[in-house]
Amino acid sequence: MLELALLFFVIAIIAGALGAGGVAGFSMAIAKWLVILFLVLAVVSLLL
Repeated sequence: MLELALLFFVIAIIAGALGAGGVAGFSMAIAKWLVILFLVLAVVSLLL
């Protein structure tokens, strides 16, 4: 899951550099939610 977040982050950086603001924003939003989901699952895993 963390790999997917990093992939979307890289896509967002490349899209932002090429001037595709919509794609960059969408990719960053997906990456942000994947990182949040990863952190929540990691905390739950540590607690159980």
